[in-house]
Formats: sequence, C-alpha cells, structure tokens
Amino acid sequence: MDARVRHRRIVVGEVDTFYREAGPDDAPVVLLPHGYPCSSYEFRNLMPRLADRWRLLAPDYPGFGYSATPDDFDYSFDGYADFLDGFVEALGIVSFALYLHDFGSPIGVRLAIKAPERVTALIIQNGDVPYEDALGAKYAEIEQTWELPHSRMREKLAEAVSEETFKEEFLNDVSRELAQRIPPDLWKLHWSLMTPKRKEIAVDLLAGLKANRAWFPHHRNYLAENRPPTLIVWGPQDGYMPEASARAYLRDLPDAELHLLDGGHWLLETNLEEVVGLIRDFLNRVQAPR
Repeated sequence: MDARVRHRRIVVGEVDTFYREAGPDDAPVVLLPHGYPCSSYEFRNLMPRLADRWRLLAPDYPGFGYSATPDDFDYSFDGYADFLDGFVEALGIVSFALYLHDFGSPIGVRLAIKAPERVTALIIQNGDVPYEDALGAKYAEIEQTWELPHSRMREKLAEAVSEETFKEEFLNDVSRELAQRIPPDLWKLHWSLMTPKRKEIAVDLLAGLKANRAWFPHHRNYLAENRPPTLIVWGPQDGYMPEASARAYLRDLPDAELHLLDGGHWLLETNLEEVVGLIRDFLNRVQAPR
C-alpha cells in the first residue's frame, strides 16, 4: 500500500487551493482542517501513518499555507466552513470523519452542522471548546482586548501576530522536554508565508473569537443532538485548553472516549505514535474500511 503523501491543487469556488492527500481513493475519508497559526503542514506526519486504510485530506485555508489569498473571500469562521463545504463537494466526498483541532474546531463544527449525516465520527484534539467556564488562562488575555474600542482592539491583536508570538503559540505551556520535540520549522515556515494581507486575515480571525463566543450554544447543540462517535485525545499542557476543556466535552458527549496524554496543544509533534494508535483503534471500530 502506498502511504506517501501527495501534494495537490484544486479550485474551490474561485480559490486556488493547496491540499495534502494520502491513502486510497475508495477508502473512508478523514478530513483534517488545520489550526492557527498553522496549515495542512501540521498533519504531514499523521497522514502516512493512517494511509494504509483511510483516505486523508488536509487543505490549506485561503490565506494560509500554500493556498491563494483572494481579496473577495470571507475570512471568518463561517467563510472557512463554506470553503470546506466547497472543498469536499469539489472532491465528491459524501461522508467523512472530522478531526477538530484549535480553530479547526469551530470551523469544522460549522461544516458538520450544514449536513450532520455526512459526519461519521469526530476526533477532537485540543479543539477550541464551546464551554465558557472551561477555557484556559491564556484566553483571558484575548478577552481583555474585547473591552477596548474596536480600532484599539485590532491594534492589540495585530501586535500578537509576529514570529515571536507564533513561536509561543507552538510551544504553548509544554514542559522543557516536550518543547525540544517541537520543530522550529513550524513558526519559521508559517511566519515566512505571512504577508500584510494575511496579517489582516489573522487579526480578523482573532477578533472573530468574540462573536464566536455567542455561537457556543450552536456548537453545543450540535454535539448534544447528534452525538457522533467521538474520540477525545488531549494534551493538558495547554494554556488555552487545559484538562478541564477536554472533560467539558463530556457534558454533551457522555459516550465519548477521553484520553489525556503527557503533552500539549500540538500532540502530533510531541506524542504522534500515541495519537496514531488511539485513532487507528477508534476508526477501526466506527469507520472500518470497506
């Protein structure tokens, strides 16, 4: 079985889109929306380890990675969910397991709400939680900017879009030992792809967290009403989403599997083999290859 990752382009709507793909064309699909400030690059090591039995798809959002940055795109959580909807339709995908990580969580759930029957399973890995009382201390720093006048809020958020803050995002609150496993390529690569337009996009997304707070009930309702088979695999060394964030999902997904690993926000860098083992076992039970 060829488990190598293929690097491809497709036009979604009018957006020239880069995506990574691995696995057989006729295998069950796992859709991998990426987090911030990353791209499909975050899944580069996971994909070949599952490609023997699943088809894995990881697109770069418009304005991220190697996808285009059009002027007339809706750079918001809603806009990215519409983009993902167009992406799966362009590839003829009718059902998929959905990996929810970081900003990929509110984006992915918006996609799931559009057609819940398409989602065969959820894998939630340090995804942005829709529970106000379970957010980590680092979120308080973002919330403080919401009290500022809009223009000043954007100025403060723009200050947080820098190579140094990218580095802080990837290292987060992990131990010194784990930090040594996180390659500097992550912040060096993604900062090298930054442009003035993309910096504005990043500010828009960070500012959009305020409006997304009001959307939390929709997120929770989707989980409670649909209860798709769910694997929660979590790194508690996470200043934004600590252990309490992982456990909060059980309020609406009481049947979910929860695994707490010795890691942080970017488990695919620090705990890859553990995550792969858990995902393989889970998908073999809920989304077995034909």
